[in-house]
Amino acid sequence: MLGLLDPATLPDSDLVDLLAAVCDVPSVSGDERALADAVEVVLRAQPRLDVLRDGDALVARTRLGRAQRVVLAGHLDTVPLTDPPNLPTRLATAPDGTVELWGRGTVDMKGGIAVMLALAAELGRADGPEPGVDVTWVFYDLEEVEAERNGLGRLARHHPDLLAGDFAILGESSNAGIEGGCNGTLRVEVRTTGVAAHSARSWAGVNAIHAAAPVLARLADYEARDVEVDGLVYREGMNAVGISGGIAGNVVPDACTVTVNYRFAPSRGVAEAEAHVRELFDGYDVVVTDAAPGARPGLDAPLAADFVAAVLAATGGTPQPKYGWTDVARFAELGVPAVNFGPGDPVLAHKDDERLPVARLARCRDALRAWLIGGGPAQAC
Repeated sequence: MLGLLDPATLPDSDLVDLLAAVCDVPSVSGDERALADAVEVVLRAQPRLDVLRDGDALVARTRLGRAQRVVLAGHLDTVPLTDPPNLPTRLATAPDGTVELWGRGTVDMKGGIAVMLALAAELGRADGPEPGVDVTWVFYDLEEVEAERNGLGRLARHHPDLLAGDFAILGESSNAGIEGGCNGTLRVEVRTTGVAAHSARSWAGVNAIHAAAPVLARLADYEARDVEVDGLVYREGMNAVGISGGIAGNVVPDACTVTVNYRFAPSRGVAEAEAHVRELFDGYDVVVTDAAPGARPGLDAPLAADFVAAVLAATGGTPQPKYGWTDVARFAELGVPAVNFGPGDPVLAHKDDERLPVARLARCRDALRAWLIGGGPAQAC
Protein backbone atom coordinates (compact mmCIF):
# COMPACT_ATOMS: atom_id res chain seq x y z
CA MET A 1 0.00 0.00 0.00
CA LEU A 2 2.56 2.58 1.11
CA GLY A 3 4.89 1.73 -1.78
CA LEU A 4 2.09 2.17 -4.33
CA LEU A 5 1.31 5.60 -2.87
CA ASP A 6 4.97 6.63 -2.69
CA PRO A 7 4.97 10.19 -4.12
CA ALA A 8 8.23 9.51 -5.94
CA THR A 9 6.78 6.66 -7.97
CA LEU A 10 3.06 7.33 -8.11
CA PRO A 11 3.00 9.39 -11.33
CA ASP A 12 4.40 6.37 -13.15
CA SER A 13 2.44 3.74 -11.23
CA ASP A 14 0.07 1.40 -12.97
CA LEU A 15 -3.43 2.81 -12.55
CA VAL A 16 -4.89 -0.61 -11.84
CA ASP A 17 -2.41 -1.19 -9.01
CA LEU A 18 -3.14 2.31 -7.73
CA LEU A 19 -6.88 1.71 -7.71
CA ALA A 20 -6.43 -1.62 -5.95
CA ALA A 21 -4.25 0.05 -3.32
CA VAL A 22 -6.78 2.81 -2.74
CA CYS A 23 -9.67 0.34 -2.51
CA ASP A 24 -7.82 -2.02 -0.20
CA VAL A 25 -7.70 0.69 2.46
CA PRO A 26 -11.25 0.36 3.83
CA SER A 27 -12.87 3.79 4.16
CA VAL A 28 -16.49 3.27 5.10
CA SER A 29 -18.11 6.62 5.92
CA GLY A 30 -16.67 7.90 9.19
CA ASP A 31 -13.53 5.79 8.87
CA GLU A 32 -11.64 7.63 6.12
CA ARG A 33 -8.62 8.66 8.23
CA ALA A 34 -6.11 6.07 6.96
CA LEU A 35 -6.88 6.76 3.31
CA ALA A 36 -6.90 10.53 3.85
CA ASP A 37 -3.48 10.25 5.50
CA ALA A 38 -2.07 8.36 2.51
CA VAL A 39 -3.53 10.82 0.01
CA GLU A 40 -2.18 13.75 2.02
CA VAL A 41 1.37 12.37 1.83
CA VAL A 42 1.12 12.28 -1.97
CA LEU A 43 -0.33 15.77 -2.28
CA ARG A 44 2.14 17.47 0.08
CA ALA A 45 5.06 16.01 -1.88
CA GLN A 46 4.06 17.96 -5.02
CA PRO A 47 5.83 21.36 -5.27
CA ARG A 48 3.10 22.98 -7.38
CA LEU A 49 0.33 22.20 -4.88
CA ASP A 50 -0.79 24.16 -1.85
CA VAL A 51 -2.52 21.70 0.47
CA LEU A 52 -5.09 22.22 3.22
CA ARG A 53 -6.66 19.54 5.40
CA ASP A 54 -9.99 19.89 7.18
CA GLY A 55 -10.79 16.77 9.18
CA ASP A 56 -10.48 13.98 6.63
CA ALA A 57 -10.96 16.25 3.62
CA LEU A 58 -8.08 17.57 1.54
CA VAL A 59 -7.82 20.47 -0.90
CA ALA A 60 -4.76 20.85 -3.16
CA ARG A 61 -4.44 23.83 -5.51
CA THR A 62 -2.08 25.05 -8.21
CA ARG A 63 -1.22 28.74 -8.35
CA LEU A 64 -0.04 29.23 -11.92
CA GLY A 65 -1.82 32.52 -12.53
CA ARG A 66 -4.16 31.06 -15.15
CA ALA A 67 -7.28 32.96 -16.17
CA GLN A 68 -9.58 30.07 -15.24
CA ARG A 69 -9.73 27.42 -12.53
CA VAL A 70 -11.15 23.88 -12.75
CA VAL A 71 -12.06 21.84 -9.67
CA LEU A 72 -11.69 18.04 -9.69
CA ALA A 73 -13.53 16.51 -6.75
CA GLY A 74 -14.33 13.10 -5.34
CA HIS A 75 -15.26 11.43 -2.06
CA LEU A 76 -13.01 9.00 -0.23
CA ASP A 77 -15.72 7.08 1.62
CA THR A 78 -17.69 4.01 0.61
CA VAL A 79 -20.83 2.29 1.79
CA PRO A 80 -20.24 -0.58 4.26
CA LEU A 81 -18.53 -3.79 3.23
CA THR A 82 -20.50 -6.94 2.61
CA ASP A 83 -20.44 -10.03 4.83
CA PRO A 84 -18.12 -11.71 3.95
CA PRO A 85 -16.22 -8.54 3.00
CA ASN A 86 -15.92 -7.63 -0.69
CA LEU A 87 -12.29 -6.65 -0.06
CA PRO A 88 -9.44 -7.11 -0.79
CA THR A 89 -9.88 -6.37 -4.46
CA ARG A 90 -9.34 -9.03 -7.09
CA LEU A 91 -8.86 -9.09 -10.84
CA ALA A 92 -11.17 -11.23 -12.95
CA THR A 93 -11.91 -11.68 -16.62
CA ALA A 94 -15.51 -11.37 -17.78
CA PRO A 95 -16.96 -13.83 -20.33
CA ASP A 96 -16.40 -11.26 -23.10
CA GLY A 97 -12.70 -11.00 -22.20
CA THR A 98 -12.96 -7.69 -20.33
CA VAL A 99 -10.55 -7.49 -17.38
CA GLU A 100 -12.28 -6.11 -14.29
CA LEU A 101 -11.22 -5.13 -10.80
CA TRP A 102 -13.78 -6.34 -8.25
CA GLY A 103 -14.25 -4.89 -4.77
CA ARG A 104 -15.98 -2.30 -2.64
CA GLY A 105 -15.33 1.21 -3.90
CA THR A 106 -14.10 0.33 -7.38
CA VAL A 107 -17.21 1.97 -8.85
CA ASP A 108 -18.35 4.40 -6.16
CA MET A 109 -16.05 6.13 -6.41
CA LYS A 110 -12.43 5.13 -6.00
CA GLY A 111 -12.01 4.65 -9.74
CA GLY A 112 -12.45 8.41 -10.02
CA ILE A 113 -10.20 8.95 -6.98
CA ALA A 114 -7.38 6.94 -8.58
CA VAL A 115 -7.62 9.01 -11.78
CA MET A 116 -7.62 12.26 -9.79
CA LEU A 117 -4.69 11.21 -7.61
CA ALA A 118 -2.58 10.15 -10.59
CA LEU A 119 -3.20 13.52 -12.27
CA ALA A 120 -2.45 15.45 -9.07
CA ALA A 121 0.89 13.66 -8.80
CA GLU A 122 1.75 14.25 -12.47
CA LEU A 123 0.64 17.86 -12.85
CA GLY A 124 1.72 18.82 -9.33
CA ARG A 125 5.36 17.80 -9.59
CA ALA A 126 7.95 20.42 -10.50
CA ASP A 127 8.89 18.87 -13.85
CA GLY A 128 5.38 17.75 -14.81
CA PRO A 129 3.37 19.20 -17.70
CA GLU A 130 1.67 22.47 -16.90
CA PRO A 131 -2.11 22.62 -17.20
CA GLY A 132 -3.67 25.41 -19.22
CA VAL A 133 -5.94 26.21 -16.28
CA ASP A 134 -5.31 26.34 -12.57
CA VAL A 135 -6.57 23.15 -10.94
CA THR A 136 -8.03 22.41 -7.52
CA TRP A 137 -8.19 18.81 -6.34
CA VAL A 138 -10.68 18.00 -3.57
CA PHE A 139 -10.72 14.65 -1.76
CA TYR A 140 -13.43 14.61 0.91
CA ASP A 141 -15.17 12.44 3.46
CA LEU A 142 -18.72 11.48 4.49
CA GLU A 143 -20.54 11.64 1.16
CA GLU A 144 -22.42 8.38 1.60
CA VAL A 145 -24.31 9.54 4.70
CA GLU A 146 -26.82 12.25 5.52
CA ALA A 147 -26.22 15.57 3.75
CA GLU A 148 -25.48 17.59 6.88
CA ARG A 149 -22.30 15.55 7.54
CA ASN A 150 -20.93 15.79 3.98
CA GLY A 151 -17.25 16.75 3.89
CA LEU A 152 -17.62 18.93 0.83
CA GLY A 153 -20.41 20.79 2.59
CA ARG A 154 -18.10 21.27 5.57
CA LEU A 155 -15.40 22.68 3.28
CA ALA A 156 -17.98 25.01 1.73
CA ARG A 157 -18.79 26.34 5.21
CA HIS A 158 -15.20 26.59 6.48
CA HIS A 159 -13.25 27.43 3.32
CA PRO A 160 -15.64 28.50 0.53
CA ASP A 161 -12.86 30.38 -1.28
CA LEU A 162 -10.97 27.12 -1.82
CA LEU A 163 -13.87 25.65 -3.79
CA ALA A 164 -14.17 28.61 -6.14
CA GLY A 165 -13.79 27.81 -9.82
CA ASP A 166 -15.12 28.30 -13.32
CA PHE A 167 -16.06 24.64 -13.73
CA ALA A 168 -16.05 21.46 -11.61
CA ILE A 169 -15.75 17.80 -12.54
CA LEU A 170 -16.98 15.17 -10.09
CA GLY A 171 -15.24 11.83 -10.52
CA GLU A 172 -18.54 10.06 -9.79
CA SER A 173 -19.31 7.02 -11.91
CA SER A 174 -20.87 7.97 -15.22
CA ASN A 175 -20.17 4.88 -17.31
CA ALA A 176 -17.19 6.69 -18.82
CA GLY A 177 -19.43 9.38 -20.29
CA ILE A 178 -20.83 12.73 -19.25
CA GLU A 179 -23.75 12.84 -16.82
CA GLY A 180 -25.21 16.28 -16.25
CA GLY A 181 -26.83 17.60 -13.09
CA CYS A 182 -28.44 15.25 -10.61
CA ASN A 183 -31.72 14.38 -8.96
CA GLY A 184 -32.54 15.78 -5.55
CA THR A 185 -33.17 13.50 -2.58
CA LEU A 186 -35.62 13.67 0.31
CA ARG A 187 -35.96 11.14 3.14
CA VAL A 188 -38.96 11.12 5.44
CA GLU A 189 -40.39 8.97 8.19
CA VAL A 190 -44.10 8.21 7.87
CA ARG A 191 -45.28 7.30 11.36
CA THR A 192 -48.33 5.40 12.53
CA THR A 193 -49.52 4.87 16.10
CA GLY A 194 -51.64 2.28 17.88
CA VAL A 195 -52.33 0.88 21.32
CA ALA A 196 -50.05 -1.73 22.87
CA ALA A 197 -51.55 -4.98 24.13
CA HIS A 198 -50.65 -8.61 24.77
CA SER A 199 -50.77 -10.43 21.42
CA ALA A 200 -52.92 -13.11 23.04
CA ARG A 201 -55.54 -10.42 23.55
CA SER A 202 -54.91 -8.39 20.43
CA TRP A 203 -58.46 -7.06 20.42
CA ALA A 204 -57.49 -4.95 23.42
CA GLY A 205 -54.97 -3.00 21.33
CA VAL A 206 -54.50 -1.33 17.95
CA ASN A 207 -51.71 -2.64 15.72
CA ALA A 208 -49.56 0.24 14.41
CA ILE A 209 -47.81 -2.00 11.87
CA HIS A 210 -51.16 -2.98 10.37
CA ALA A 211 -51.99 0.72 10.24
CA ALA A 212 -48.99 1.22 7.96
CA ALA A 213 -50.48 -1.01 5.24
CA PRO A 214 -52.17 1.94 3.45
CA VAL A 215 -48.80 3.75 3.43
CA LEU A 216 -47.22 0.81 1.57
CA ALA A 217 -50.23 0.61 -0.73
CA ARG A 218 -49.84 4.26 -1.73
CA LEU A 219 -46.17 3.61 -2.50
CA ALA A 220 -46.98 0.51 -4.53
CA ASP A 221 -49.51 2.48 -6.59
CA TYR A 222 -47.31 5.54 -7.03
CA GLU A 223 -46.34 6.35 -10.62
CA ALA A 224 -42.99 8.10 -10.79
CA ARG A 225 -42.39 10.83 -13.36
CA ASP A 226 -39.86 11.19 -16.16
CA VAL A 227 -39.03 14.89 -16.30
CA GLU A 228 -37.12 16.72 -19.04
CA VAL A 229 -34.83 19.45 -17.70
CA ASP A 230 -32.70 21.45 -20.13
CA GLY A 231 -32.66 18.63 -22.66
CA LEU A 232 -31.97 15.72 -20.26
CA VAL A 233 -34.70 13.40 -18.97
CA TYR A 234 -34.50 12.63 -15.25
CA ARG A 235 -36.29 9.61 -13.79
CA GLU A 236 -37.86 10.10 -10.38
CA GLY A 237 -38.56 7.48 -7.72
CA MET A 238 -40.56 7.11 -4.49
CA ASN A 239 -39.65 4.08 -2.41
CA ALA A 240 -39.94 2.60 1.05
CA VAL A 241 -36.36 1.96 2.15
CA GLY A 242 -37.04 0.80 5.70
CA ILE A 243 -39.76 -0.16 8.15
CA SER A 244 -39.58 -0.59 11.90
CA GLY A 245 -42.00 -1.33 14.73
CA GLY A 246 -42.65 -3.63 17.61
CA ILE A 247 -40.80 -4.30 20.86
CA ALA A 248 -41.37 -8.02 21.44
CA GLY A 249 -42.83 -11.12 19.84
CA ASN A 250 -45.85 -11.13 22.12
CA VAL A 251 -46.76 -7.43 22.10
CA VAL A 252 -49.12 -5.68 19.69
CA PRO A 253 -46.99 -2.70 18.53
CA ASP A 254 -48.11 0.81 19.32
CA ALA A 255 -45.75 2.53 16.87
CA CYS A 256 -44.47 1.91 13.34
CA THR A 257 -42.22 3.94 11.06
CA VAL A 258 -41.92 3.61 7.30
CA THR A 259 -38.84 5.37 5.90
CA VAL A 260 -39.40 6.73 2.40
CA ASN A 261 -36.83 8.10 -0.04
CA TYR A 262 -38.02 10.42 -2.80
CA ARG A 263 -35.65 11.11 -5.71
CA PHE A 264 -36.91 14.14 -7.58
CA ALA A 265 -35.94 15.91 -10.80
CA PRO A 266 -33.84 19.09 -10.49
CA SER A 267 -36.75 21.17 -11.77
CA ARG A 268 -38.18 20.77 -8.25
CA GLY A 269 -36.73 22.35 -5.14
CA VAL A 270 -36.68 20.74 -1.70
CA ALA A 271 -39.75 22.65 -0.49
CA GLU A 272 -41.81 21.53 -3.49
CA ALA A 273 -40.58 17.95 -3.09
CA GLU A 274 -41.56 17.97 0.58
CA ALA A 275 -45.01 19.33 -0.25
CA HIS A 276 -45.47 16.55 -2.81
CA VAL A 277 -44.56 13.86 -0.27
CA ARG A 278 -46.83 15.34 2.40
CA GLU A 279 -49.69 15.40 -0.09
CA LEU A 280 -49.08 11.74 -0.95
CA PHE A 281 -49.21 10.78 2.72
CA ASP A 282 -51.96 13.15 3.74
CA GLY A 283 -53.43 12.11 7.08
CA TYR A 284 -50.17 10.64 8.39
CA ASP A 285 -47.42 12.06 10.60
CA VAL A 286 -44.56 12.84 8.18
CA VAL A 287 -41.13 13.89 9.51
CA VAL A 288 -38.32 14.99 7.16
CA THR A 289 -34.98 13.45 8.20
CA ASP A 290 -32.69 14.39 5.29
CA ALA A 291 -32.91 16.51 2.15
CA ALA A 292 -30.61 17.79 -0.56
CA PRO A 293 -31.55 19.72 -3.72
CA GLY A 294 -30.69 18.47 -7.18
CA ALA A 295 -28.80 20.37 -9.87
CA ARG A 296 -29.78 21.32 -13.39
CA PRO A 297 -27.43 20.04 -16.13
CA GLY A 298 -25.47 23.29 -16.57
CA LEU A 299 -23.92 22.01 -19.80
CA ASP A 300 -24.20 25.39 -21.52
CA ALA A 301 -21.51 27.02 -19.35
CA PRO A 302 -18.46 27.75 -21.55
CA LEU A 303 -15.95 25.42 -19.91
CA ALA A 304 -18.58 22.73 -19.44
CA ALA A 305 -19.53 22.85 -23.11
CA ASP A 306 -15.87 22.68 -24.14
CA PHE A 307 -15.19 19.73 -21.84
CA VAL A 308 -18.25 17.82 -23.00
CA ALA A 309 -17.37 18.38 -26.65
CA ALA A 310 -13.78 17.22 -26.10
CA VAL A 311 -14.65 14.08 -24.17
CA LEU A 312 -17.52 12.96 -26.37
CA ALA A 313 -15.94 13.83 -29.70
CA ALA A 314 -14.59 10.34 -30.28
CA THR A 315 -17.57 8.43 -28.90
CA GLY A 316 -20.52 9.78 -30.82
CA GLY A 317 -22.39 9.63 -27.51
CA THR A 318 -24.53 12.26 -25.86
CA PRO A 319 -24.68 13.62 -22.30
CA GLN A 320 -26.96 11.69 -19.96
CA PRO A 321 -28.77 12.68 -16.76
CA LYS A 322 -27.46 11.65 -13.34
CA TYR A 323 -30.28 9.80 -11.61
CA GLY A 324 -28.59 9.68 -8.23
CA TRP A 325 -27.64 12.64 -6.07
CA THR A 326 -24.05 13.86 -6.30
CA ASP A 327 -22.11 16.89 -5.16
CA VAL A 328 -22.61 18.63 -8.48
CA ALA A 329 -25.57 20.01 -6.52
CA ARG A 330 -23.24 21.58 -3.94
CA PHE A 331 -21.15 23.18 -6.66
CA ALA A 332 -24.33 24.46 -8.30
CA GLU A 333 -25.26 26.13 -4.99
CA LEU A 334 -21.80 27.75 -5.01
CA GLY A 335 -22.36 29.04 -8.54
CA VAL A 336 -19.88 26.62 -10.13
CA PRO A 337 -21.20 24.60 -13.11
CA ALA A 338 -20.31 20.94 -12.72
CA VAL A 339 -20.64 17.55 -14.44
CA ASN A 340 -20.14 13.92 -13.43
CA PHE A 341 -17.33 12.08 -15.23
CA GLY A 342 -15.90 8.82 -13.94
CA PRO A 343 -14.94 5.34 -15.16
CA GLY A 344 -17.46 3.22 -13.25
CA ASP A 345 -20.92 1.99 -14.20
CA PRO A 346 -23.41 3.72 -11.85
CA VAL A 347 -25.73 0.72 -12.07
CA LEU A 348 -23.12 -1.22 -10.05
CA ALA A 349 -22.72 1.45 -7.34
CA HIS A 350 -23.39 0.03 -3.84
CA LYS A 351 -23.90 -3.48 -5.19
CA ASP A 352 -22.17 -6.48 -3.67
CA ASP A 353 -20.57 -7.28 -7.06
CA GLU A 354 -19.09 -3.80 -7.57
CA ARG A 355 -16.48 -4.02 -10.34
CA LEU A 356 -14.72 -1.79 -12.86
CA PRO A 357 -13.34 -2.58 -16.36
CA VAL A 358 -9.73 -1.56 -15.82
CA ALA A 359 -9.18 -0.21 -19.35
CA ARG A 360 -11.45 2.73 -18.54
CA LEU A 361 -9.03 4.08 -15.94
CA ALA A 362 -6.29 5.10 -18.38
CA ARG A 363 -8.81 6.33 -20.94
CA CYS A 364 -10.49 8.60 -18.44
CA ARG A 365 -7.17 9.86 -17.09
CA ASP A 366 -5.94 10.57 -20.60
CA ALA A 367 -9.15 12.41 -21.51
CA LEU A 368 -8.87 14.65 -18.46
CA ARG A 369 -5.15 15.13 -18.88
CA ALA A 370 -5.41 16.15 -22.55
CA TRP A 371 -8.19 18.61 -21.81
CA LEU A 372 -6.46 20.15 -18.79
CA ILE A 373 -3.15 20.76 -20.51
CA GLY A 374 -4.62 21.50 -23.93
CA GLY A 375 -2.45 18.85 -25.50
CA GLY A 376 -4.75 17.94 -28.39
CA PRO A 377 -8.20 16.37 -28.57
CA ALA A 378 -9.15 14.27 -25.56
CA GLN A 379 -9.13 10.54 -26.08
CA ALA A 380 -12.64 9.96 -24.82
CA CYS A 381 -13.54 6.96 -22.71
